[in-house]
Amino acid sequence: MTEKVLNSQKPFELGLHNFVDSGTDPLTNKIKDPVQSIADLLEMIELADQLGLDAYALGEHHREEYLSSAPVVLLAAAAARTKNIRLSTAVTVLSSDDPVRVFQSFATLDLISNGRAEIMAGRGSFIESFPLFGYDLKDYGGLFDEKLRLLDQLGKSEKITWSGEFRSPIEDLGIYPRPVQNPMPIWVAVGGTPESAVRAASMGLPMALAIIGGMPARFEPFFRIFREAAVEYGFDPNTIPLSINSHGYILEDAQEAVDTFYPYAEKMMNKIGKERGWAPANRQQLEQQRLLQGSDFVGNPDEVIEKILYQYDIFKHQRFSMYLGNNSIEHKKMMKSIELFGTKVAPVVRKEIASRNS
Repeated sequence: MTEKVLNSQKPFELGLHNFVDSGTDPLTNKIKDPVQSIADLLEMIELADQLGLDAYALGEHHREEYLSSAPVVLLAAAAARTKNIRLSTAVTVLSSDDPVRVFQSFATLDLISNGRAEIMAGRGSFIESFPLFGYDLKDYGGLFDEKLRLLDQLGKSEKITWSGEFRSPIEDLGIYPRPVQNPMPIWVAVGGTPESAVRAASMGLPMALAIIGGMPARFEPFFRIFREAAVEYGFDPNTIPLSINSHGYILEDAQEAVDTFYPYAEKMMNKIGKERGWAPANRQQLEQQRLLQGSDFVGNPDEVIEKILYQYDIFKHQRFSMYLGNNSIEHKKMMKSIELFGTKVAPVVRKEIASRNS
């Protein structure tokens, strides 16, 4: 396979994603007004756009502690307040949704934003949407595979004929509206299975890999598998972007960033871990992830720059997206963190990667 730098003609992209937690403080249980949480979110997206960041993505969750069960609605509100930033999900839980409605919603978002919509399809990190919308968890894998292939087809043809196992067939019907972009980007979110990487590659779709714990270098084989599979299925891997999505938080003082971020991270990680049967993690253990070879991008701008470049040397990816902080953190600190990402981190990373690829 070719050894040239992938997508070297395109600038390296930096974005943010947010799961839109309610902002209720897990340390004090102080409840935040959901109206204020949404207002804060839109202000953060607007700032990211003003700073020239490339993308902002919102999660889809159907749990009490989140406000984003309908992320496309929030993205549409953001589209009306922004000019350039690309707007995506992280992720759309495609397995428990109708691909036709997903496509129509994002096509509408694409019209509102004048061609800035992206779909990031995934199976989701929680399972509440399956019983909520009447799906059986035993079909977890089959649902996603079938619906992803239908969604991909919807973007390629105005009228389609289709049949599958889990959805009623479509016989020569038009799908409207059509988006500004042709095609509208569909990313596949991958949590860490080689089969998922091969699926995305076999369809020629961009892959976003979530690295939220452990040693990121161990995920390098997934990128190699993706690129090799893309060639096998007749696609040029040099034209398909890949993304790393990880957690982080930036302040000018690294210790302040650590002291602000990790108490919340510990509380939330152990809440989820208890549901899933994970062993409890303490703050000291979690803080190991902010070291250069770990998964978290927590620290001052220089530390975050070093780490993004370190991972770029491993993965040669085209986009990095940070799940920044936690909405329980004071809003002005969140805004400051975004400002540092856009003004201190992004320009240096873009310039250095462009230099390495010149």
